[in-house]
Amino acid sequence: MKVAILSGSVYGTSEEVARHAKRLLEAAGFEAWHDPRATLDGLLALDPEALLVVTSTTGMGELPDTFQPLFHALRDRLPYWSGRPSGVIALGDSSYGDTYCGGGEQVRELLAEMGMREAVPMLRLDGSETVDQETDSEPWIADFIAALKA
Repeated sequence: MKVAILSGSVYGTSEEVARHAKRLLEAAGFEAWHDPRATLDGLLALDPEALLVVTSTTGMGELPDTFQPLFHALRDRLPYWSGRPSGVIALGDSSYGDTYCGGGEQVRELLAEMGMREAVPMLRLDGSETVDQETDSEPWIADFIAALKA
């Protein structure tokens, strides 16, 4: 199965988690692809069978500047990937209250509009509570892998 991993990051942590997920997916036998500067045309040419998005949240619950062009292109062209599995790992800081992991929530809504099914519920990683978000993501990634294999 071909899995595309997209990431949106401010300080690089989301990209690190995405690269870690790529290694774990490959170790599990998947063809994993990650490009932190992915374009819609590149993603459509890849035609992934599953999608994983790792994104941080900025400001008032917004997506990072690095991910906004792809997010808006997806929203504007809205490829219909009905039934394809997806997952979201959202990084945030719970001290921001209502906007905590807002970027991930926006991605979740977009994936649903694209007809994708959430393989496992979105993972929220709280930057105010964890130091090693790569390690903290591993149980969720294991569940995502199991759901893709099922």
